[in-house]
Amino acid sequence: MAAGGSKKVVYAAVGGNFAIAITKFIASAMTGSSAMLSEGIHSLVDTGNGLLLLWGIRQSGKPADKEHPFGYGKELYFWTLIVAILIFAVGGGISLYEGIIHLQHPARLGDPTINYLVLGLAMLFEGWAWTVAFREFRKRKQAGVGYLRAVRASKDPTTFTVLFEDTAAMLGLIVAFVGVFLGHTLQQPWFDGAASVLIGLILAGTAIFLAYESKGLLIGEAVAPQTRADITRACEAEPPVKRLVRALSMHLGPDDVLLTLEIEFQRGLPAEETTAAIERLDRTIRGEHPEIRHIFVEAQSVSPSSRPASQDAPRE
Repeated sequence: MAAGGSKKVVYAAVGGNFAIAITKFIASAMTGSSAMLSEGIHSLVDTGNGLLLLWGIRQSGKPADKEHPFGYGKELYFWTLIVAILIFAVGGGISLYEGIIHLQHPARLGDPTINYLVLGLAMLFEGWAWTVAFREFRKRKQAGVGYLRAVRASKDPTTFTVLFEDTAAMLGLIVAFVGVFLGHTLQQPWFDGAASVLIGLILAGTAIFLAYESKGLLIGEAVAPQTRADITRACEAEPPVKRLVRALSMHLGPDDVLLTLEIEFQRGLPAEETTAAIERLDRTIRGEHPEIRHIFVEAQSVSPSSRPASQDAPRE
């Protein structure tokens, strides 16, 4: 996904979460609701997480230098992992703590009207932010691919991180509403504490999933199977190519891929024909998949008198 689309999603999430956090904290202070306090913390953490994602997008766009010749694309994956850790430790941890405290020492809730009003407004804000994230994610998702599988295959963690955060937020709002409603209607304040614990568990589960996905991207994931098939087809379509020995790829960022090709050429080819074939392959692969920005080719089985030991495809 283009940076513009990613930023649009994150900006929507940051604006919505900050407005919601303020209203939730006010409601919690006025009513003493543990669930509302947990929800306020949740929204505040999500606001900070959005700012970290924006920082990651900015850092990942820095140009390559001598210390980082392939650029800073993986900065985005690093900060996504940090976001997952914060969701788990701060959002989930504090919500669980507050819930357990209120289960041990339940306190009578005040007038829940303000809680219902805030929860209703929060649903509107979160629903809008979730819709923005969902639409952007759906644009990237391939037709016929399930949403969970699309998340697992995605190389841009920004949108699915916000999407999962907003989904967890929507579930948390429902749980908070049920906790406040049951606690007030049945005069059993422990329902409010139980809702806070459940919100913490939702956040912890979301964080674990996001951390797992971010780890895979950070240590390096290959291109999608269809892209690999396109690369193989392009190599086999070149008459000078006897076979593609090996193709190794790694995402350095959502739209930045490193590709190395080990190709066995027909024996007896002049070096000029080998070079021309490599240049054609470079143009074909980049034309079909512009995200593949770095291509290195090692030629094998060329006659000793004309074989280049190793050749890099033309760089950008």
